[in-house]
Amino acid sequence: MKPSITIVGAGAVGCLTALAFAKKDWQVTLVDQGVLGGEASWAGGGILFPLLPWNYKEPVNQLALAGAARYRELCEELFEATGIDPQYQACGMRVLPEFDGEAALTWCKTHGLTAEIQGESLWLPEVAQVRNPRLMIALGARLKALGVTIHEHTELLQLQSATAKVQSWQSSKGIRFESDVYVVTAGAWSHNLLGEHAQPVPVKPMRGQMLLYQLEMGALSTILYRNDFYLIPRRDGHILAGSTVEDVGFDKSTTESAARDLSRKARDLLPQLADAPVIRHWSGLRPGSPDNIPTIGRHPDFDNLYLNTGHFRYGVTMAPASAEVLSKVVCGSFV
Repeated sequence: MKPSITIVGAGAVGCLTALAFAKKDWQVTLVDQGVLGGEASWAGGGILFPLLPWNYKEPVNQLALAGAARYRELCEELFEATGIDPQYQACGMRVLPEFDGEAALTWCKTHGLTAEIQGESLWLPEVAQVRNPRLMIALGARLKALGVTIHEHTELLQLQSATAKVQSWQSSKGIRFESDVYVVTAGAWSHNLLGEHAQPVPVKPMRGQMLLYQLEMGALSTILYRNDFYLIPRRDGHILAGSTVEDVGFDKSTTESAARDLSRKARDLLPQLADAPVIRHWSGLRPGSPDNIPTIGRHPDFDNLYLNTGHFRYGVTMAPASAEVLSKVVCGSFV
């Protein structure tokens, strides 16, 4: 009989965790309180790089680089299997002042990445991006084709268990999910789901607001980054501008002050945007964690409950690698 697993949270991390176990011939159930890929994985920009990695601790960079390295093959697999193109592209990133050029070049050389100082900017030609909403649609189609059971609009109650093994997890609709193994991949909502067992998960919501513009195709061909602000060009001429980092709890509203600030920064980086209307303004809730380091592994209170959450700004980037790490931990323990 196949081993069974219930994965709670259907963002990029949850979907790629589900994909990893489906390929291992597990019986996989994926549960989300909203729609698949509808939260931070949809709202982000899809840059497959830890922005200024020389400012991060090495565990963040190792996981982000390992995840990014898997994306070309992953997107090719998804496109071939589903006909949906996640639009992976190595468009490069240009970093504008201020940045530590010496630290950047040293870090890139140490990690085998191409970097070049061009005038006052730093050129990183190998930085890639993925169009994350299309990625999530493709992942959903792929999981369904592999037989993964997906429950959307299904909110789980806080975990209630007095034993060392989770026997079941109940939803607000009365559905009881029973599996051999459970994995929490619920991002900003992970802490709430675990209730009194949330102590090992230092995750809280951090709001990020973004703007969307439309220019002619080719108006911008590479990611531009300056002082924690970026412009991301899509193939069809759309340009994303973001993003804020706000500690406001679970408030997903957008603000005029953020729109003005993002718009000003966008115009400063790309003057053509001064005459371009904002097509859309949205926000998402990242799973904030200390130093951007996620929690991946077995929950200390339970034999069959695992955590893969707290990826903060790099959930999409880290997802393929963190899913692989988590699946190895689970399969090593599940005998």
